[in-house]
Amino acid sequence: MIEQKQVAKEHYAFGQYLDKYRWNSVWHQIDEVTRLQLNRVLEIGPGLGLFKAVAAVFDIKVETLDLDPELKPDHVASATALPFADGAYDAVCGFQILEHLPYDLSLKAFGEMTRVARRNVVISLPDAKAMWPYALHIPKRGTVSVLVPEPSMGAKAHTFDGQHYWEINKRGYELKKVIADFSSVCKLVKTYRVAENPYHRFFVFAKES
Repeated sequence: MIEQKQVAKEHYAFGQYLDKYRWNSVWHQIDEVTRLQLNRVLEIGPGLGLFKAVAAVFDIKVETLDLDPELKPDHVASATALPFADGAYDAVCGFQILEHLPYDLSLKAFGEMTRVARRNVVISLPDAKAMWPYALHIPKRGTVSVLVPEPSMGAKAHTFDGQHYWEINKRGYELKKVIADFSSVCKLVKTYRVAENPYHRFFVFAKES
């Protein structure tokens, strides 16, 4: 399979691709890298470059990599063959990007991300299991967000839509399987879904010392 870009630069238009829900996910991206106290980060698939731009405000140096030169990444290359030495970056991130590869290639790309990372790998993936978000106001504690699973008859099959080859909790890609496969490459520290955007599930991995 020859890897190639799936969407034109215009896909990332404000208000279309970049809606309020995705803004919330960017907040969580920045939150994770600041918590980990990272200095030098590689981002795979930068899109509009928001993560890099916001991270710079907090003195986190981010370099970007993509197949598409129109997005003006710092490095033009494939995620399955990163042109960097082992442990070249404190962490490697990829947000809503690995599902754009067939599952076996996404694991190969994740292996490359782990190889290049010295400490951590932080990713997010689409989770197709429907959830209902609710916000509760609790006196003296403020607003608490909760996610309630939507009743379901089981996992649906996934059909390639021109962009996503697979999604978590589609048939054959159940969360338990995805965690097991990715954890066999790098140790999983935590995974969670974003209350403001339940479609995005975050994973934080740490390399064994």
